Amino acid sequence: MIRASCSIILLQLFGASSVGRAFTITEQHSSRPAFSLSAHTSTSDNELSASTAPSRRQFGSAALLASASIMSSLALPEPSFAAPSELIDVYFGCGCFWHVQHEFVEAEKKILGRPGGDLTARAGYAGGIAGADAGRVCYHNGRNIADYGKLGHGEVVGLKIPPSAFPGFAEEYFKLFDKNGLRPDQAGDRGLEYRNLVGFPGGAKSEYSQMLIDASKRTGDKVDFSKGKGDDPDARSMVFVMDSNEFPFFV
Repeated sequence: MIRASCSIILLQLFGASSVGRAFTITEQHSSRPAFSLSAHTSTSDNELSASTAPSRRQFGSAALLASASIMSSLALPEPSFAAPSELIDVYFGCGCFWHVQHEFVEAEKKILGRPGGDLTARAGYAGGIAGADAGRVCYHNGRNIADYGKLGHGEVVGLKIPPSAFPGFAEEYFKLFDKNGLRPDQAGDRGLEYRNLVGFPGGAKSEYSQMLIDASKRTGDKVDFSKGKGDDPDARSMVFVMDSNEFPFFV
């Protein structure tokens, strides 16, 4: 935006013929129309004897006035990482979701440069055949209402990311496993609620499945994969690949 404004200022002061190629190209990328100033021709003897080039002070004053006028009418665009239509919903499960959520919050900051207000990593549930109970999926509770474990779900972290960023997030996921393909809480949290699973649109038939396998190889090739069928068991060194369209993310 600043480069375009400088281009416009120079055009105002000297005319288009005095501006170099770089400014001309920059101006073509501007969404604002080019400004024009009519040339002022003087016929007085004093004015003819004076230098036709503006002094440094004249240039600075004119530039400041033109810049103030232009910048006051130009609105800086809000930062945007990707339009909502360009994002995909994915989820990753690897034991208890609290530590997994932390890792993916950090991944959003590192890979996408997202500030706190734009983070999307949320703890939730996925992978159960039953789906939701009366529209609800809940953590373990004394009244056993829509208990996620009884519905067949595993603990996961859901995110909204650009498709091109998926390989990077997949690599962060595989870094959670040790050299034997075991998750950090393998000896503690057990049961289908803590199984390893990854969900994305299309599941095993999607192009993302090959990206997932490639990311696994780049990070040590520590786990095996199986197409998730829902209510899958907690198997060591096994990651179930889920179709998020069939097995959506619940929060």
